[in-house]
Amino acid sequence: MRLFVGIPLPSPVIEALDSVQRSLRGAGDGLRWSSPETWHITLQFLGECSAETSECVIERLAEIRSPRVPVALKDTGIFDRAGVFWAGVEVSTELRQLGKQVAAAIGQCGFTAEDRPYHPHVTLARAKGDDRVSVLRKLQGRARQDFEFPPFIATEFLLYESFLGPGGTRHEVRRRFPLR
Repeated sequence: MRLFVGIPLPSPVIEALDSVQRSLRGAGDGLRWSSPETWHITLQFLGECSAETSECVIERLAEIRSPRVPVALKDTGIFDRAGVFWAGVEVSTELRQLGKQVAAAIGQCGFTAEDRPYHPHVTLARAKGDDRVSVLRKLQGRARQDFEFPPFIATEFLLYESFLGPGGTRHEVRRRFPLR
């Protein structure tokens, strides 16, 4: 199973992101737009895991004690090499701390935390092919930087299973973990 840990988005944020997507979509734009059902803020990507390893992850994540996390989305941007257009997330002290706790928990199950800086975001579109950088830069040129997203308080984080398919990715919640 392919797993990751993330924060779900509330309806008002999904509606705001959907509005951004609708304002930017164009026929034949060379982009694969992600669906609202897949939107989340990733804390840690685990990748392929055995059933035994996933049980370890669930047990360790259940031990996390963290306050609720204030979340604010801001701006949009692109990851050239990955071919991703995203809405950014401000890194609050609480979000950074939760991310560290999740990394420490999964570390107990044999996972190594990523060594690159944490850049939380919501993936809105992907571009493929040799011209993906130019496609994304055109999109970024059309994107306003004054999009407004409602802030929210995350009350839980989730363990998701990801299923890849020809119609795109589908996520299922495997376990919910409350924030207090």
